Amino acid sequence: MGEQGAGPAVEAAAEPGRRVTPANPAQRDAWIGGAMPEVERVRPGLWSIPVPIPINPLRYVLVYALELPDGVAVIDAGWNTEEAYEALAGGLGVAGYAMTDVRAVLVTHIHPDHYGLAGRVRETSGAWIGLHPADAALLHERYDETRLDALVERERAQLVRSGVPPVSVDELSGASKMIRQYVTMAKPDRLIEDGELLGLPGWDLRAAWTPGHSPGHLCFVSPSRRVLFSGDHVLARITPIVAVHPQSAPDPLADYLGALAAVRDLPVDEVLPAHEFRFLELADRVDYVTAHHGRRLAEIEAEVGRTPGAACWDLTTRLTWSRPWETIPAFMRRAATNETLAHLVYLEARGRVRRAPAAGPDEPDLWYPAAP
Repeated sequence: MGEQGAGPAVEAAAEPGRRVTPANPAQRDAWIGGAMPEVERVRPGLWSIPVPIPINPLRYVLVYALELPDGVAVIDAGWNTEEAYEALAGGLGVAGYAMTDVRAVLVTHIHPDHYGLAGRVRETSGAWIGLHPADAALLHERYDETRLDALVERERAQLVRSGVPPVSVDELSGASKMIRQYVTMAKPDRLIEDGELLGLPGWDLRAAWTPGHSPGHLCFVSPSRRVLFSGDHVLARITPIVAVHPQSAPDPLADYLGALAAVRDLPVDEVLPAHEFRFLELADRVDYVTAHHGRRLAEIEAEVGRTPGAACWDLTTRLTWSRPWETIPAFMRRAATNETLAHLVYLEARGRVRRAPAAGPDEPDLWYPAAP
């Protein structure tokens, strides 16, 4: 999960807020009840296909199939497991298509639950794969076996600077290696830029670059059909992790908040996310998520004021989470720490906190209130 996977590492404590209206209550009920939703004809020419995700509380990714004159294009693909492949093939079958009918795979971002199966789909169908250049540039370091150890070492160095205890550093830094098996490394055939019209027959689908959850995250909007395929950028109930890690932008939270503002007023009636369920009120949800990060920033700034000179790890353990810190698995603790760091970096860039750089290679950065 997290910066190497899907959705949030572990949510901040629940906050009161407006619930969005589900576009299909049955899909919402399946999510809440821990079930898989049905393959669904959302509207003419558009299908929603749930594809299971292993070892992940998000349970499934929603792949969208867009009918074309000579087949279908899909938005995202799922993890590279036999179960996921069969679920995607079965969902396409319900819609009246076979895997060989896939003409394009539009990948919202390179986390395994979105990109992992794209290569196998291309091998079967000859479809082209599209990614934003910022994510395409990260593929080899992330998924090439010969380079993965170097990425893990960079992650380890960041965790040390975040103050993770030595006993936990190795466990946390290598926690994402297990998910490499769920990805077929596949170089994209097409790089999709912000604002680009995709040119899919029968669709006025346009790309919107929405960095933050990943540097090259893409949403896709159809003005004529008034729908937004939001990937992980905007979800109905949870917030995607936005973290500082070796492959992130320098200030990913600033990128994310800017990208939220950029999609807020798009002319759409329905949001089709990659997880949970479809919903209606885009602007209201964007406002809520923006306010959520404002509250989180205030909480972290206040904690720095209470414990000046704390490392990022220490601050992370003192924040309010949706479950007790001691019950959070190692992989989620790493992502939670990196998300706290993203908030600290955002505050630092705006003069609200300051950082004392690590005094040595095995020492952490320390955080203080902004100088008066």
